[in-house]
Amino acid sequence: MWNLDGDRGEVINDMVALQGGAFWMGSDFYLEEGPVHEEWVSPFELDRHAVTNAQFAEFVCATGYVTTAERPLDPAMFPGARLESLEPGSLVFTPTVGPVDLRDWTQWWEWTPGADWQHPGGPSTSLEGKGDHPVVQVAFEDANAFARWSGKRLPTEIEWEFAARGGLDQAKFAWGDEPNDGMRANSWQGQFPYLNRGAGSGSWVGTAPVGSFPPNDFGLHEMTGNTWEWTTTYWTDRLQDPVTTCACSPDSARSASIALGEATARRVLKGGSHLCAPEYCLRYRPAARSAQTEDSATTHQGFRCVR
Repeated sequence: MWNLDGDRGEVINDMVALQGGAFWMGSDFYLEEGPVHEEWVSPFELDRHAVTNAQFAEFVCATGYVTTAERPLDPAMFPGARLESLEPGSLVFTPTVGPVDLRDWTQWWEWTPGADWQHPGGPSTSLEGKGDHPVVQVAFEDANAFARWSGKRLPTEIEWEFAARGGLDQAKFAWGDEPNDGMRANSWQGQFPYLNRGAGSGSWVGTAPVGSFPPNDFGLHEMTGNTWEWTTTYWTDRLQDPVTTCACSPDSARSASIALGEATARRVLKGGSHLCAPEYCLRYRPAARSAQTEDSATTHQGFRCVR
């Protein structure tokens, strides 16, 4: 069903046992990341890597699951929408040809019919040779369904941030306070959103295979950069009240692109992605957080599981 040649199968089911304990959560870097405060986490296990395309394909083969982005949209939920705009699809990142106003994310995000986890960049794209890349174009419901099938669950924001910090309390990044040189995390290297020189030894543009970047001190790979990751935590401002999401992670793939319908509940995404650039969205940090509606799926959202 899928051509996933070139995969590294040894990364599929590895988990890391974390002892839990107290840690300092949050930062004052962006308003929504504060206040810095002490939290406590019970012991848990976390996937060493984000869930991969190969793993998700195994789940779909076993269950016949159909993801949110593959399902037809209900015209009753979007009165007045053009019929062609109701085709199944999702948001796809498309680089611009040059510098643009970074306040307008619609210049580099495009609603693409036929974009889904099997065709992350649209119907002409595939997963060939990308079995060990993190699965993307998965909404909250899709990630939850996989987690239940695998006997796990999605992490809370507190669990996720504890794990991402790797014991480095109040450090700016998962590896310490030194800036990313392109070899520590898969983040945008160049001028956003039109020039990306690639990150890591493979000069990755877009997602990189899981395990491509050094682990944090807990042995967890790509906790920051590569893909944003779902948590079960509902979005609150300053860890308390609703605010506007980071524009690099658009607020609703479905309602924003169709420009109709009502927003659904928002959950916290963590970790930043390969699209995060220092001059625009420096969110490949443990404390960074972004709001995303549950029905949203994009080319830079993935997940990992806990138990």
